[in-house]
Amino acid sequence: MDLNSINPLELAYIGDAVYEVIIRNYLIQKGIRKVNNLQIEAKKYVSAKGQSAILNTLMETEVLTSEEKEIVKRARNYKSISKPKHTDILTYKYATGFEALIGQLYLEKNYERINEIIKLVLEEK
Repeated sequence: MDLNSINPLELAYIGDAVYEVIIRNYLIQKGIRKVNNLQIEAKKYVSAKGQSAILNTLMETEVLTSEEKEIVKRARNYKSISKPKHTDILTYKYATGFEALIGQLYLEKNYERINEIIKLVLEEK
């Protein structure tokens, strides 16, 4: 499969799912047992606002490689016909960029790099 031919929104779609499973697993391992509390905590990480903030931190700290920045840029700038319901367009586009990065790394089977990025994310929160 040629990953460069995959639509950035498809990368974001898979990346969103992968990222959410990782965060849910992290929160359960953290000892949170009530589903309502899990949902409240997860929202800090998996919402468009949370993902946009995470991406901004990753960009500011120069953690991402030039290839990873290109994936983010490609997804962020991709024209979408859907409009976000609960956030502004800029926040939505940055969140999409973050999700696409996770999706690309997942499809490349670069789980070590995903874990490095997630570790940085969790250290920030």
